[in-house]
This record gives sequence, structure tokens and C-alpha cells, in this order.
Amino acid sequence: MATLVASMHAAAQTPEPQTALTLRAALALAMQAHPGLAAARYETEAQDGLVMQASARPNPTLSFERVGRSSSNAGSAEGDGEKTWQLSQPLELGGKRAARVAAAERGRDVAGAALEAQRLELHADVVTAFYEVLVAQERLRLAQDGSELAQRATQAASKRVIAGKVSPVDETKARLAEANVRLEQSSAASALASARHRLAAHWLQPAAAGDGTATAGFERAEGDIGVLPEPPSAAAMASWRAQSPALMTARLEVERRKAVSKLELANRAPDLTVSLGSKRMADPSRSQTVVGLSLPLPLFDRNQGNVLAAQRQADKAGAELAAAAMRLESELAQSVQELRAARLALDMLRNDILPAAQQASEAARKGFEYGKHNFIDVLDAQRTLLQARAQYLSALSDGHRAAAAIERILGHTAPNNEH
Repeated sequence: MATLVASMHAAAQTPEPQTALTLRAALALAMQAHPGLAAARYETEAQDGLVMQASARPNPTLSFERVGRSSSNAGSAEGDGEKTWQLSQPLELGGKRAARVAAAERGRDVAGAALEAQRLELHADVVTAFYEVLVAQERLRLAQDGSELAQRATQAASKRVIAGKVSPVDETKARLAEANVRLEQSSAASALASARHRLAAHWLQPAAAGDGTATAGFERAEGDIGVLPEPPSAAAMASWRAQSPALMTARLEVERRKAVSKLELANRAPDLTVSLGSKRMADPSRSQTVVGLSLPLPLFDRNQGNVLAAQRQADKAGAELAAAAMRLESELAQSVQELRAARLALDMLRNDILPAAQQASEAARKGFEYGKHNFIDVLDAQRTLLQARAQYLSALSDGHRAAAAIERILGHTAPNNEH
């Protein structure tokens, strides 16, 4: 695996890569190089620092005070006046430090969940883009097959025209149909190039010149495009809320907001400051010990605004969790339905429609060669076959896209998406 990843990085820097890309390698490259995932990792590390800072205790304060100075005796020790040295230490009351650490830890949990959500989002994007490349490769191959089919039809029409058995108009129609198929082949090649670049954009940096000339970093994608995963089980659908990482960030944000609300409640209690020092009088032989206590009186500012704001923010986080659950439930149901529909369409296309269309196209072409069919029958059969192939690729693309969305919501990958 490491060798393949290294070769992929090397290929990204060469103008003509010669590597074949698997889904596993594409995922490894994206997880290593995607800047969005790196940003989420940095955020989790930053939250570790905030937890460390939240556990720190207040620093003590050292103060010095000198009062008075005798100008007549400026050169004597007695003329220095009174000097006071004092050390003060704030004492947090009301459980502030514990509440502050708890809020910071919940923030770290949110960052960790966001990192996992970002990873799942990237995983789904890469899987979708990878299968788009596979579909585009298959579409180009089928377009090339269709071009060969159109050429054979043109050759058959040309032979019939030379033999005087059909009108030259049929040959013109055949050449026009062949030109249209070639146009579709060119469009398929362009779509494949775009799909390859969209996939490689998950790990390749933009070209230094900014002119979009960076290569995709691989020559072709390798994978089994024809296999769609099974829809999730009834048990997974029933318990998806409890196990879905997509909801974890919103759920932990509720816990963080509650912790912040508790912190603001704790901040209502004033802090006590204890002071201890020494006071030396103008007479050097006289000194006094100074002990002091300082406690703010919460007469005007009782932190009531911050408490109210924190409580409403906690309520907002709860509402956002409910909204996220509703949205994801709708997305999950829609994706499951799309996956089931795609699997059903593929079964019908493979077992009935495609074989029948292929057989009808061959029969029409051979019948035209022997004078049993009109050329319009050949064109209709050829068009029907091309449409069936397009439906087949569309069903594959829709199915893999729906499967990737299901994996993102449920938080686990299907077996066939881990080659």
C-alpha cells in the first residue's frame, strides 16, 4: 500500500502518469493530502491547548508600595518612607475551574466529532468521484463500441447502394448516424477527463501557474463498477440516530453548550483574593505584617446576561440537533430508495433490456444486409441499444452515489467500497 501511495505521489508530479488507481489508493491519498481534513486535525490539536489552558489556576500578584519621602533626610535610610510588599492570590469560588475545564473538554469532543464527520464527508466524495470515473470510462468504451457498430452499418449501407438495392439516401443517413456517434464518443472522452480531474482534486494541489495544466495523477481507475452494495438492514435503519457519526457533532455541541451554561452560572460567584505582605515603616526598626481579603460585591453585575445567552444558545443547539436529525433522516430515506431503484433497474437492464436491444440491433443490421429490413429499422435498433446502455450507466452512477450518501450518514462502508 505504501508503495502504491508513493508511486501515486510521484505520478502526480510527472506529465504522463502510468499508474492504475484503485479506490483504496484514492482514499489513502485524499486522507493524507486533503487540506480540509488537515484543517480539522489542527482544530482538534488547538482544542487540546484550550483544555490545558482551562485547567490553569490564576497567577498570584506581587505588589510593592512606597509612601512618603523626607526631603531633609534624603540621604538617610529614615527618609525612604513606608514600604509595603504584598503577595495576593485569587481563589476561584463556585466551581469555576471545574466548569471551565468541562466546557473546554466538550469543545474538544466537538472538534473530534467534526474531524470524523469531515473524514466521512471526504470518504463519500472520493467514492462518488471514483465511481464517476469508472462510469465515464465505461461510457467511453461503449461509445467506442457504438462507433464501430455505426461504421459497420455505414459499410453495409454503402455495399447495398453500390449493388443498387437501396437509395443513396440510406448511405447518407448511415454516415450522419456515424458522425453523431463519433460526436458522442468525443463528448465521452471529454467527460472522462473532467471526471479524472475532479477525483484527483481531492489530493492534488493546483498547478503553480494557475492555468489548470496539472495532470490528474493517474492513467485509469480500476474497480468493479457493476456491483452495487445491499441497502442497509432494517436494524441499521431503526437505530441510525444512535450510531450515526453525522449527528455526533450536533449532539456533542448540545453538551458543550450546556457545559458553557454551567460555566456562566459558576461565574456569578465572586472570587476571593487573599493577600499577605510586610510593611516597613519610616523607622527601619519598625515593621508590620499585612493580611488582607478582597471580595467583589455582586450588586450590579451578576453575570445575568451571559447566563441568559448561554441558556438560549443551549436551546438553539438542541433545536439544531433536531433539525439535523430530520434532514439526515430524509436524506437517508431518499438515498435508500435511490439505491433500491438503481439495483432494480440494473437487474432489468442486464437480464432483459440490454440482451434484447443487442439482439435486435444485430438482427436489424443482418436483415438489412440481406434485404429483409429497411435502413430505418437499423437506425431505430441502434438508437435503442445506445439508449439502453446509457440507462445502464446512469443507473450505476445513481446507485453508487446513493450508496456513498448512505455510508456518510450511517458511518460505515459497504464491503465492495473497500477494494
